This record gives sequence, C-alpha cells and structure tokens, in this order.
Amino acid sequence: MGISGALNTAVSGLQAQSFALEQISGNIANSETIGYKRAETSFNDLVTDTSSGQQTPGGVTATTRATNDVQGSVEISDVDTFIALSGDGYFVVASEIGDVDGEPTFSDTDVYTRRGDFELDSSGYFVNGAGYYLQGLPIDQSTGNAAGSAPEPVQVENDFLAARPTTQIDYQLNLSSYPLTATADPDVAGSELLDATDYANDPTVIPATATDGFIQGSDVPVFLESSVAGGATTIYDAQGGPVNVQFRWAKTDTASTGGTDTWQLFYQSNSSATGTDPAWRSTDTLYTFNADGTLQSPVTDPLVDFQVGGTTVSDVRIRHDSTGLTQFSDPSGNAQLTSLGQNGYAAGELVGTAVNDSGRVTASYSNGQVIDIAEAAVATFNGDGALQTLDGGAFMATRESGDAILVDATNVIGSALENSNVDISDEFTKLIVTQQAYSAAAQVITAADEMMQEALGMLR
Repeated sequence: MGISGALNTAVSGLQAQSFALEQISGNIANSETIGYKRAETSFNDLVTDTSSGQQTPGGVTATTRATNDVQGSVEISDVDTFIALSGDGYFVVASEIGDVDGEPTFSDTDVYTRRGDFELDSSGYFVNGAGYYLQGLPIDQSTGNAAGSAPEPVQVENDFLAARPTTQIDYQLNLSSYPLTATADPDVAGSELLDATDYANDPTVIPATATDGFIQGSDVPVFLESSVAGGATTIYDAQGGPVNVQFRWAKTDTASTGGTDTWQLFYQSNSSATGTDPAWRSTDTLYTFNADGTLQSPVTDPLVDFQVGGTTVSDVRIRHDSTGLTQFSDPSGNAQLTSLGQNGYAAGELVGTAVNDSGRVTASYSNGQVIDIAEAAVATFNGDGALQTLDGGAFMATRESGDAILVDATNVIGSALENSNVDISDEFTKLIVTQQAYSAAAQVITAADEMMQEALGMLR
C-alpha cells in the first residue's frame, strides 16, 4: 500500500479522533445534566487482507461505548417529587405525542430514563425536565399492593378524599386489678366496685348496669367516683363528622370476694344529661379475667353502636387483640393505655404529593391522611449498554439490549437527584490525549505528502 496506504490510515485516524473529540464535547456540555451518562470512545483497528509476512494496518474506526451502568452522585433535594435510583435500573416513562381536550396523549412505546426531576403538571401528571412522564403501577387500596403488570402514566387527581366512617377502634390497655376509685377502701371488701355493698341502701347508688345499659344523668357523680378513666378518641360518622368518645371502666365483680373479676366499658353519650337521661352508655359487654390477669371473655371483639350527642356511629368493632387487654396489678390503680386509635377520617383536600424511598407516589390530604397512589415502575436490562440514546436523557430498548425487566422499586431514593456521571478533570485529560493524537495523525499526512512530492520529483 505504501504512501497511499499511510495517507488513508492517517485520515481514518483524524476521523476517529474527531469522533472522540465530539464525544468529549458532548460529555463536557452535559456535565450538569441530571441523570446524564457520559459516552466513552472505543477505537477498533482495521487490518487489510495481506499475507502474514506483510501485514499492514488498514486504519481505525471509533464507536461509542455507553456508561449507563456507571452511577452518578446522588444529592438530596428539598423537592418531594424528585427521585433518584441507587444501583441498576431506569424509570419507565412515556413520551407525549399530542393532546385531547387539553389532556396529554402518550406513545405506546415505553422509554427509560435516570432523570428523576419529576414535578406535577396542570393535569396532575408527573413530568420531568425533559418532558417525559413517569409511569407506575396503581395501588390496590384494599390490599396496599401494586396491581397489574403494565405501567401507565401516574396521575394524581385533585379531588377531595372521601370521608371514611369508623369501623374499628384499636384499644389496648391494662386495668389495675385493684382500681383506686374514689370509693375504694382497702378495709372494705368490694368498695372498689361500681355497685359496692356499702351503697346497697343508698338511694343515689347506680342501678345494675349490666341490665340498664346506661348511666343516668343524676347518677353521674357516683359513677365517676366508682370508675376509672379509659382514654378518649375521635371517631367519624358516615359523612366524616367527628364524634368525640370518652371511655371509662368500672369493675363490677371481684375474685377477692368469691366472684369473678369482671369489668364493664362505658362511653360518654351526653355530657349535659340530667335526671333520667342517659349520660354514659355501656358497650353491653362483660369483660372477665382469669386469675393470672389474662382476658377470659369475650373471646371475640365486641361490636358497638356509639350514640354520642345525637349522632350514631354503628357497627364499630373494638379490637383488643389476644393479649391487648389485661388485668395486672398496678400501684397507680388506673387504666394504663398502650394503644388507642381508629380507622376513620373526615373528607380531605389534596395538599401535597411526594415519592418516598419505596418508590410509592403518595398524596397528602388536609385531614392528615397519606394515600399511596402508585408505585414508580423501574426496569432493568440484560444489555443496558446497547440501549438506544434519545433526547433528554432517555433510552429505548433495542434487540441487543433485550426487553425491559420490571423490578421492585426498592432502590428508589425520594427527594433526591442523580447527577451526571461526567468527571470534568477526566474529560480534560482525554481532550489533551485526543488533541495530541489528532496532531500526530496530521503529521503523518504531512510526512506522506512530502514523500509523495519527492517521488513525483524523480520523474522530472
């Protein structure tokens, strides 16, 4: 091939180094682009078809080598909807192809990105700075699990969260085996009980509550002296109206006098009741305890129709758990709460959205509820280095990359962004090397040209 071959080889070197310079330029330009993956240059030599004794280089080609699997640094953000990935994977996103009645329409082809600067648009969709829409799997509100296997654009509706009436109260506590009520006298057997023997001939004593089911307004002072406070909670009716419920416990029988340790649970029905009007109502359940302080009965959680201040909340289950209600000795003589909560809430207005570290898109409401809306879709590839690069830091699957594999969003970091994985100092080093290689190839062309001129001069 001689001088002509040297010229061709040097020209391919100039082309390859120009390609490398282009990659370096792109990396430097995107050094601050969120989620950007730098492009490296791979050089491949070309060998002409010659004998083993006279092998001559045929030139060089340059190709792009992706660094999609190289993690960029992750920085915490104060924007709750920003997300990053730690480790492998890409967010599954959709590209907008148009709109109908002001609502975006999306391409059927999924694309993938590491750029996580998502924010809500006017339609409630999560869109990143490059215009790609986050996709996810909707959450089944009954199970709390992601439903289905086909990701779809995540949208948060700006609607009120409907009220949820209370159906269950979680109530765990310990009742002192000897309640220190105002009437309790250690020297008088049974004086701690609601219907104490000492009050048998007292006209103000409360009637047998197991049959009456309520405490009259006129009997409230005696009732308060013969019972202990059991905490308070707010439950909600069908329209989401709050209903304040105060509990009191009264012991009605004791093993120390030959009976069975028995308690009744009351709630305040009418704080202003007088005369024979019901002021406190029983839950109509007798609680009996074994000698070791464990609950003997009831064996199932009681259902109560709460009647408070003219409002009724029906079929509320009071859940104590198998070991949540006990009667152990307690020097304080009170009811010691360990848990008191309920599952209802009032209607609420949307006040905020976020993506948490589990990849769950959440909506926060003015009633204090935080609802999981969707789970961000995360995909991996067997050959992610072969993904096709698109504008805006997005990628498309190719035959070489293989199909997307959906995985759990366990490596999502909420309120964070992944920076570009470009190292400026490294790019400047490559720039110097590339410049020197380009200059050297140009020198080869100059030398080959001079040799060619010498050869032509011999003909004159």
